[in-house]
Amino acid sequence: MKLIPSKLTIEQLDAALIVDFLNYLEAERGNTPRTRNARSAAIKSFFRFLEYRVVSCLDQSRRIHAIPMKKTDERLIDYLTHKEIQSLLGAPDPNTLYGTRDRAMLHLCFAAGLRVSELTGLYLDQLTLHHQATIHVIGKGRRERVLPLWKETTIAAKAWIAVRPDTGAPELFLNARGKAMTRSGFEYILAKHVKTATAEQPSLAKKKISPHSLRHSCAMHTLKATHDIRKVSIWLGHASLKSTEIYLRADPDEKLEILLSTRSPGLRSGKFKAPDKLLAMLRANN
Repeated sequence: MKLIPSKLTIEQLDAALIVDFLNYLEAERGNTPRTRNARSAAIKSFFRFLEYRVVSCLDQSRRIHAIPMKKTDERLIDYLTHKEIQSLLGAPDPNTLYGTRDRAMLHLCFAAGLRVSELTGLYLDQLTLHHQATIHVIGKGRRERVLPLWKETTIAAKAWIAVRPDTGAPELFLNARGKAMTRSGFEYILAKHVKTATAEQPSLAKKKISPHSLRHSCAMHTLKATHDIRKVSIWLGHASLKSTEIYLRADPDEKLEILLSTRSPGLRSGKFKAPDKLLAMLRANN
């Protein structure tokens, strides 16, 4: 029987229906296990909300929480090299209004390791450009962090603020209509400048670059500079080191240091003493 979403009741959302839905995502819609797990997590979060409001669904919620997550492949993250980053940051034209804006966005996104939501949600008053320039970031779970800015990043940010149209919007970065920059807007801008930078660095054409690639690149460059995964975690605003461990797996230099610091076990030469019965048997066979 086909269920109409608007007529569904809480009681109908049992574990069997949820499992059927998750299997449908993979089998018919072609979603990956990662997407399946994201949908499962959202459903479980909804039932966690219901537990405190609809006591009668506690057993139903327990069964849904027992649905296991699907195992996924742990792929290595892709990031940009120093030369690729330099080419990308230099792609926008600083002699135009939007080129100045784009250069400031790319610099801040990379230097501070910002999520795209953190970048587009930045307010003017979250940027301090006097004395030691800093950026005040409000990330996931309302976790806050204050980060110092490089000289080049500060210059790019000051250049944009000097020409930024006064539309009354509190956001730092604006689109062509004077409204707050959107995620899709930044994705379009990034793709445009990646195309320009590829002419100078052809290796960019082999990489799938998204706004999160700049965050990954910031993390990898910070790890190479500090060799301290805890500092990377603090810089990115991670809730725990578990989220930061993906960068250790992707950095060959860290593995090389481990290899060089560990001595290879040597094999000592020795004499083989065979029992008399074994020697007699071998002679008889010859």
